[in-house]
Amino acid sequence: MAKEETQDGDHSDVERADDLPETCLPTWSRGDLPEPKPLGWKNLTGFIGPGIVMCGIQLAGGEWLLGSEITARYGGSLMWIAAVAIIGQVFYNMECGRYALYTGEPVFTGFMRAKPGPQFWIGVFVLLSFGAFIPGLSTHAAAVLSALILDRVPTEADRSFVTMLAFILLGAVTIPILVGGKIYNMMQVVMTTKVFGVLGFCLIVGVFCVGAKNWGNVFSGFLKVGNVPVVAGEDRNGNGVLDEGEDFDRDGHLDVVEPVTRDNRGAIVEFEDLDGDGKWDGETVDNLLLARFRDGEWPTLLLTQIALLGAFAGYAGGGGLSNSTYSNYVRDKGWGMGSQVGAIPSIVGGRDITLSHIGKVFTLTPENLRRWKLWWKYIITDQVFIWGPGCFMGMALPALLSIEFSPHSELFQSDAKLDWAQAIISADGARNYPGFSAGTGGLFWILMLCVGLLVLLPSQMSIVEDVCRRWTDVIWSGSRRVRDNMKPHQVGRIYYTILAFYVTWTFLCAWYFTKYENPKVMVLVIANLNNIGLGLTSFFILRNNLRYLPPELRPGWIHRIGVIGCGVFYLGMALLVFCQKQLPIIREMLGS
Repeated sequence: MAKEETQDGDHSDVERADDLPETCLPTWSRGDLPEPKPLGWKNLTGFIGPGIVMCGIQLAGGEWLLGSEITARYGGSLMWIAAVAIIGQVFYNMECGRYALYTGEPVFTGFMRAKPGPQFWIGVFVLLSFGAFIPGLSTHAAAVLSALILDRVPTEADRSFVTMLAFILLGAVTIPILVGGKIYNMMQVVMTTKVFGVLGFCLIVGVFCVGAKNWGNVFSGFLKVGNVPVVAGEDRNGNGVLDEGEDFDRDGHLDVVEPVTRDNRGAIVEFEDLDGDGKWDGETVDNLLLARFRDGEWPTLLLTQIALLGAFAGYAGGGGLSNSTYSNYVRDKGWGMGSQVGAIPSIVGGRDITLSHIGKVFTLTPENLRRWKLWWKYIITDQVFIWGPGCFMGMALPALLSIEFSPHSELFQSDAKLDWAQAIISADGARNYPGFSAGTGGLFWILMLCVGLLVLLPSQMSIVEDVCRRWTDVIWSGSRRVRDNMKPHQVGRIYYTILAFYVTWTFLCAWYFTKYENPKVMVLVIANLNNIGLGLTSFFILRNNLRYLPPELRPGWIHRIGVIGCGVFYLGMALLVFCQKQLPIIREMLGS
């Protein structure tokens, strides 16, 4: 027997093996790693799960909102940002899965094992979770639903109507997670339906309605590393003619950089409208390295769009703390040692489902190590062949629709109108598409708005579920009082108590943002907060896997570099946004 310090400073006798590290939570118990079923078509239902659920969760803001605006504004030239984000998240997710396979615990329980203990980490989690407390997706869904009802693009004048719908939808998205036995089971059904429905629709429309040029534009954009918004005229070769590829904003004019006056936050105060088109011209896209080689100097970066680009990175793939939920789903699916721990039950149908407070690990016998390699193939296949490609297609296919249809929308040249209609630009462009008859355009308007609801509402549901799941696991494992007094079948009490408080808070938050701000601001704030959360937890997860897992199971150098790269990328984006957007505001408030 050995004594271990708990988070309250007490000591309790716990049975542990000498080779398991001491932590700030009770030591794991021991068990045998179960034998996985072979990968293949016969085990398709047992294998498909966490990756496709995560793909469905994360087919949301980055793809349908920010992806549409980015491709409408820049074509496919900035898709490389999504590619870097998704590749980094693949490594992040695999390390989350690695921890859950070995311990049967989600990674946030692993965080609380580290010094100085659960109370400190719970405070950190609160700070990193701010983005999840703003219900941006349901508010955008309310704007989409209002467009269906009003048969037009909603505007500032429709604020009260959109707010009312946002409240209704925010309450409605909680209903599915009340049933299904294990909450994970209902998530899998909803997200599988969403992935196949949304991507299937986009693929069919893309094949029959999008030209080869735009297909090439989008998919080649994943490889155009270094493309960024810059301030430059469109006449790259200086011949005074609008040549192929020079019409950045697709307005048919050879634009020059129009003189502009900006405030100390970078916003345009006034500009000289040389061509009389009513908008400032001077923004285009260039490759940093190619421009330096071609012109002998670095181009002038247009950093006023950095918040939009940071949000695009923050929502591409997954983003924020939502990626860490992959470890929860690995446990609830019963992969690895997760089958020895249990899952969170739903109110309806979950009476016989239990969840242990603390996870289990396995002894490193030759047989368990053989089984580990088979389980690790599950994680690799799930991420490399399902989640990763699903996220790439989830970015590319909605972008195809945006790049083809959005130039024909009245929203295309109006940033202000996008504040309330960011999710509607492709649908509005399809309704006005010159290649469609009035009837066909009207049909596509309805279909694309319905698909938009299918994108946004399940993802808002997943955010609600993700927050409640994460904090349930934090309290269930991190609180000594809960561990001592609550039985394994009572975890649902914590989950649904948190759900009630969280839904109440999001109602208040939705009221504030719809009254004083707009849906687009909500998404920008959420996504850029997500960058901080994902960047920091990348290093936490790598630290835990190198500290708590036996040497034979720890990540190799490729995985370490991948996770570190993920953290550096997201923290770098967060720093750029802070320096360009928040720092000037702070300086203004301080009078400097």
